[in-house]
Formats: sequence, C-alpha cells, structure tokens
Amino acid sequence: MNGSEIFKINSTSEFDVQALKVYRHQYLHNAVYQEFCSYFRKTEENVTQVSEIPFLPISFFKSKEIISGEKNPVAIFTSSGTTGSETSKHFVNRIALYEQSFREAFEHFYGKIEDYCVLALLPSYLEREGSSLIYMVDDMIKQSKHVDSGFYLNDLDSLRKKLTQLDARGQKILLIGVSFALLDMVETHPLQLKNTIIMETGGMKGRRKELIREDLHDILKATFGVPVIHSEYGMTELLSQGYSKGNGIFETPPWMKILIRDTEDPLAYQDHKKTGGINVIDLANIDSCSFIATQDLGKTYTNNTFEVLGRFDHSDVRGCNLMVL
Repeated sequence: MNGSEIFKINSTSEFDVQALKVYRHQYLHNAVYQEFCSYFRKTEENVTQVSEIPFLPISFFKSKEIISGEKNPVAIFTSSGTTGSETSKHFVNRIALYEQSFREAFEHFYGKIEDYCVLALLPSYLEREGSSLIYMVDDMIKQSKHVDSGFYLNDLDSLRKKLTQLDARGQKILLIGVSFALLDMVETHPLQLKNTIIMETGGMKGRRKELIREDLHDILKATFGVPVIHSEYGMTELLSQGYSKGNGIFETPPWMKILIRDTEDPLAYQDHKKTGGINVIDLANIDSCSFIATQDLGKTYTNNTFEVLGRFDHSDVRGCNLMVL
C-alpha cells in the first residue's frame, strides 16, 4: 500500500473501507500481528467490519519488531524510559508518511504552520535520541520559516523575553512544551499573552509532582494569561496525533480514530461517555501496526472527540491473558 489514499478520507464509511484494507495488508505482511490475530481466530477473510479487528497491545513494541513488510527503516523512534527499563522501538520505513500525517493534521486543526512562530520547550525529549516528538517539532520549526522559531533548552529567561516581544507585536505563536518546563518558565515570572497558543505535551518526567490535568491547566492559564491550554496526544508507536483546543477534549484527523475497550474484556467496546482502555486506529502506521491497544484510560463522546483520564496500573489490566505471545 502506498498510503496516500488515507489522507483523502472524508467520511466514516471511507475510513472503514481503508481500515479494513490496512488490516488485511498488515495481517498478511506482519508476522507478529498475524500470530496475535490467530489467538482470536481472526484472519484476513473473516474480519468484515472494523469492530472485529484485533488491537495489538502497545507493550509488544518493547519486545517485538512490529513491521509490516520488509524491515528497511529510515528512522527508529524510541520511547523515553527509566534507567534499566525496556523502551519501545518504532521502525519507520517511510518517513514521508509521518511527515505528511503531522503536517496535514496540524493544518487541519490550526491552519498553515507558516503563519506561526514555533517555540519549543522540550528539554526531556531534546536531551535524548530517537524522539518522534522532536522530529515533528523540528520539522514544524523549519516549515514555519520564521527567523525566531526554534528549540529552547535551559535558557528560560531568553525564551520568556522572546515570547513577550513577539506576542506584543501581534505575531501568532505556538509554544509547545513538556508540562514541567512550562511550569518552570512562569513559576516566578507570570505572563499575559494574547496571540500565543500554549500546547502541553504532558508529563512531569520525574521533575515535579504529577498534577491532574485540570489543576495543571488552571495553573498554566493563570501564569501565561491565556483562556485555554491546548494539548497534543501522540506516542512513539504512532505516526498521527490528536489535538485538544481546551478542557482536555481531543479530536483526531480523519485517518485516525479512537475506540474505548472494556477493561474486563479486551474484545468488547464501551459506549460513549463510559470509561475504558483507549484503542487507537492510526492508518498512517501502514508499515507497522495501525491497530494499537494503549495503556491509557479514556472515554469518547458522540461528536468524535475523546478524553484521556489516566493510565492503567498493572493491577488494572484484566482480561489480557490472551495478549501475550
């Protein structure tokens, strides 16, 4: 599959057609996924609707090579992890698919990246190799073509001054940052911004006490002087992202979909507004696996939006004894 057709999806029916095509492709060309599907007696022939597709547990990316087709990676994205812990590896054969996915998704929700100055405050990601987030933001910085776009590591005073100056001029700004770094930046010097999108990528990364989303956003709104805090929902194992424009309610681009699985039965799904495990369909992930059962808890709503409520503890994962190869 060349992949370009997924970016032309305009309806639920078109999504379903493409999802089934991708499923059959990955069943036939991904040995790990085919073996996993066989445990549920699912084949390329007897799966006729999206709800019947098995979702691969995201933990498999830590122990298996999840590749559909030949292993010929031009990039290998890795997850962050504590010392000694296993990290996920995402082998990417076609980086152009990733670039098209995040470029079109951003434009879908926010307009052209050239209209923004992109300021990035991602120290925990910038300090290691293999971050898919850094790859995406670096591309956004370059595509913005703004002279002041760039990464900031530890020079928070310079970033604060630059942000204040640009915002006062009326320049549209995207400040994307990890939560603890955004808090560090404005802890002693609150701002009042009018033309800036503050987008947090989540996580204290062990640098600060974890906060629930509402508390974090309340602090950031007050200290940056903005009405809402935006968020990005992505992960190493995916090539697409969801975005929230406030209140922690996310939307996905047309080639990405969220389903909520029952925490007791991984093959059953929850209705809207009921909490369960987040399953992601990312059709851009053609060369890997597009059907992933994450370790996040969440709920969906009737307008194709979703909310992330937290993560499973090991004790919370039930009904998954069939999910180990």
